Amino acid sequence: MKLKHIFYGILCGTTLATTSTSCTDLDETLYDQVDASNYYNTKMDVVRSVFRPFEHAYWSIMPRQALNELAADQIMTCTRDGWWEDAGKWRRLHYHTWTDTNDNIQTEWRGCYQGIGQCNYVIEDLDRLNAKQFGFTDSEWNNLKAQSRTLRCWFYLRLLDEFRNVPLVVSYYDQSLNTLEQVDPKVLFEFIESELKECVKLLAVKPNAEGGNGKIQGQWTKAAAASLLVRLYLNAKVYIGEDRYNDCAQYAQDIINGKYGTYTLADTWDAPFDWNNETCNEVIFGFPGSEAYTFWQYGCDVYWWSVPAHIKHYFNDAKAEGGDHNCMYACTPSHAPNGDLLPYQLGNTVSKYQKYPNDYRLKLYRNLGNSRREGMFLFGKLPCLDGTSGFVRDPNGKYDLNIRDAVGQFQGSEGWLSTSTSTLMDGDHNSGWHFAKYPFYSDDDEGQMESDYTEIRLAELYYSLAECKFRAGDVDAAARLLNQVRRRNYPEEDWNEYLYAPEGNAVLDEAELLDEWGREFFAEGGRRRTDLIRFDKFASGTWWDKTPDADNHTIIYCLTQDILNTNTALKQNPGY
Repeated sequence: MKLKHIFYGILCGTTLATTSTSCTDLDETLYDQVDASNYYNTKMDVVRSVFRPFEHAYWSIMPRQALNELAADQIMTCTRDGWWEDAGKWRRLHYHTWTDTNDNIQTEWRGCYQGIGQCNYVIEDLDRLNAKQFGFTDSEWNNLKAQSRTLRCWFYLRLLDEFRNVPLVVSYYDQSLNTLEQVDPKVLFEFIESELKECVKLLAVKPNAEGGNGKIQGQWTKAAAASLLVRLYLNAKVYIGEDRYNDCAQYAQDIINGKYGTYTLADTWDAPFDWNNETCNEVIFGFPGSEAYTFWQYGCDVYWWSVPAHIKHYFNDAKAEGGDHNCMYACTPSHAPNGDLLPYQLGNTVSKYQKYPNDYRLKLYRNLGNSRREGMFLFGKLPCLDGTSGFVRDPNGKYDLNIRDAVGQFQGSEGWLSTSTSTLMDGDHNSGWHFAKYPFYSDDDEGQMESDYTEIRLAELYYSLAECKFRAGDVDAAARLLNQVRRRNYPEEDWNEYLYAPEGNAVLDEAELLDEWGREFFAEGGRRRTDLIRFDKFASGTWWDKTPDADNHTIIYCLTQDILNTNTALKQNPGY
């Protein structure tokens, strides 16, 4: 279990910056009353306190997945022979008609503020304690505080993106320092910016001697905090109406150049998501995960439910601790039920990959043994590979799956349908390609469910810098940056045709840039909705079973009634 080693690294002083003090005494002391005055008795107590909010942060990716993917154009949750109706809650995300009772919205708000509260508690406790009392150097102590401050910024950046108008809570002990009412988005923007700039100075640099983050996987570094600044600046025009692309470009370039540590693009598209991705030098920040410990991306509301319900017969992973799979998420279709290509510029998820048909990601997902896989999508007929005969069937046992890039009532038919409606209400278990961003290794594979969750990777900085170059009119520079990442997705013999000009024949325009964001960061939870909004397509765009919104108020979420009931100073967001 690799997580034992990762957590040992986190809990030992050797990972906290440049300390050389060893950490071997893991005996536990019990106290009948625990508060700041009697909890912090050892160096280990301090470290445990600092990293407690990180587990909550890891869990909090789950509601974010539905809010930022189902409301966008690439992923859907359709009904399937009576499954996934759920009183229409998933359709309302797709149609942008969510209500103030949406539990995902409520969970996201509360999850972020719970995390912020935990961070505030730690930050203020460390302000009251003495570094030398516990054997820390000043730089180690500052790094510890910067861990919590950066994590707090990560939560606030999500709130700014999703709700825009939120209270600013900075203290656990002194409520007078907090606002009950919402602050102007620029106030929150400037708070995040100021905190991150200071934390970049205080955090450690990833050790160059290690491949990947190694034992400091799960800790914020200079590059990781700087990456959050890139996200903030890239979307500043949306958040506060100010163009900050130059600042975005500068930080992205500095990260790529190694100013904040040495990172390199992986040789293959899937290395940042693989079982040993703590050794991948593309990963800038990831939450440590491991079977038998925590593995939230392998949880029900994220990737464990992006595959057919009985896929265990194909993966041969029936004993995995994630339990049974489910078919919540699939790609929005590129075709009508009769096989005709849909005419939309947005969505059409699979056909966007098929524009470059030899894309390695387009291969059927399959396990190759020895913790290796190929392909990202699940489609067609899937043979049972666990000793069961035949093919994977629908969960009701009525027909063999034959998964299409379309939504309709295919049931046991072999081909396309001559007539069928195609909406979120019309699906069956053959509707829409499924996907596996993270591997689903078999029960006899040591890499099963061992992947860490990759929150930030170097490719994001290349794409962010490319967009800044593109918006500044330097399309060739943007193309070269994108091509540095894209090369790994295609056979070398196709580069002349697939790479963007001037290095190849493919044309990079604004629509293609948005499509390329979608291909590279498909289903990564935190960004497709955000990207659509930045390109002014979220409310005005059209994709499968989605017409334009009446206005732009949907680019931020409403506050649920339960949220409003807990704080009477809050005001509902405009348009709701």
